[in-house]
Amino acid sequence: MTAFGCRTATFFRIAIAGFLLAAVGEIVSPVRSLADSPITRENARPGGTDWILTDPADHEVEGYASATSIQRGDKLHFHIHSTDPRITVAIYRMGWYAGAGARLVQGGISLPGVRQPMPSADPVTGLIECDWQVSYTLNTATDDPGEWLSGIYLAKLTGATSGKQSYIIFVVREDDRPADFLFQSSVTTFQAYNNWGGKSTYPSNSREERWARKVSFNRPYGRSQHPQGGSGVGAGEFLTAMSIHPTRSLSTAGWEYNMVRWLERNGYDVTYSTDIDTHSRSDFWKGHRAWLSVGHDEYWSDEMRRHVEGARDQGLGLGFFSANTCYWQIRLEPSPITGEPNRTMVSYKEVALAEDPYALDGDPSNDHLITVQWRDQPLNRPEHQLIGVMFETVPVDGDLVITRPAHPLFSGIPLPPDHRLPGLLGYEIDRAFPDGPAGLVILAHSPYLRDGQIVYGDMTLYQTPSGSPVFASGTIQWSWGLDDYNVPALRTARTSEAAQQITRHILELLARKTLSPAQ
Repeated sequence: MTAFGCRTATFFRIAIAGFLLAAVGEIVSPVRSLADSPITRENARPGGTDWILTDPADHEVEGYASATSIQRGDKLHFHIHSTDPRITVAIYRMGWYAGAGARLVQGGISLPGVRQPMPSADPVTGLIECDWQVSYTLNTATDDPGEWLSGIYLAKLTGATSGKQSYIIFVVREDDRPADFLFQSSVTTFQAYNNWGGKSTYPSNSREERWARKVSFNRPYGRSQHPQGGSGVGAGEFLTAMSIHPTRSLSTAGWEYNMVRWLERNGYDVTYSTDIDTHSRSDFWKGHRAWLSVGHDEYWSDEMRRHVEGARDQGLGLGFFSANTCYWQIRLEPSPITGEPNRTMVSYKEVALAEDPYALDGDPSNDHLITVQWRDQPLNRPEHQLIGVMFETVPVDGDLVITRPAHPLFSGIPLPPDHRLPGLLGYEIDRAFPDGPAGLVILAHSPYLRDGQIVYGDMTLYQTPSGSPVFASGTIQWSWGLDDYNVPALRTARTSEAAQQITRHILELLARKTLSPAQ
């Protein structure tokens, strides 16, 4: 063990042993009866598999929503382009539903197909924004308490003549319903990789490799470059991720939906939001015990980080079942066309010090908003100060190795003799660095041979002075241990009873008491 590991282990034994041992008692019995969860009742309703795309579109039918999320009871506009004279729209809530994966919430919507104008890229920033007319307005107002439950929804678009299909993804929130867990869908990362119209924030994923410094939410999500990745076209990285490395097929398998399926299968009391909500509301976590970042959560604004840190310091438990998290700072601006807030994402990245207007304006008061990596100047706010770990390397596909099997989080879990959880380390991994949070405990220290050198991914846990536990898996692929969606089309099976039980223990630890800003 390194000196750093010894130091954190000593702190664990002396300073927070009582807290973590007390957590064992919480692990034994759930915080709330899962049988009483609204999620349990919702998933007892009949689902179906007709939500799955059978003939994914290229550009024959596609669209976007006017917001990444809406409060239950609000309206949402769909902007749809189609080369077909008519299209149909069917709206599904995503979950478990006895393995079917979704429930039809509203169907039978038939609309005239409209050819919408195709935008061109801004010659300076690369911004591509659609100015499309509204094709349909969804109204989620209802007197039925069982309808439009908070969740991640997919509107399935189908061309009546061509049969081509795609999705529009959106989230329904219930800001006024207390729940144990708040699941964040990381749509800013979806948008960073989205190359619809020929531009993303990556040169290898952009036309002529002139990547965009600004990207818009007023456009559809493009199709994955993987030959089988079209199954999620229009859904961002929720089902299948946008590959920027065509030879690295693991990057297209997706992560968020796997954990949604598992949480809902097990009846956890969960509501949903997006990181645009985390950005726009300091009380985004109101009424929740813990907040979950899942899969790939790379792009954070200053407001997002301040709001999450503030919630943590008020006692909210944080679960980072993710990696490469909070790596790049972004800014969110209004749409230059509609004026709607938070519809344009600004990300100058590697050229920020040379091109970002905030770096060039001679005003030091806004330097903390320059869109560089969080660990770099002028920010100097390494992400591990919040998360416990930070980005190490990519690509990785290996085994996660538990190195503290006697820790209470692993109590009663039948780990294999070598303490390995096969295939759960990757696609990107994080590790612990010196000068991280006080009392950081390294639970797993997983080696991986990459380019002739051993690199490590770390799973960590720490407790804040406010009493908040903060867990980090240090791997994007953790949710593959929970659910086998996308097997065998995009990856091999990785489900693990041990990973599922560990996750139950972690969730019980994170949700150990009721917290809200109002209390």
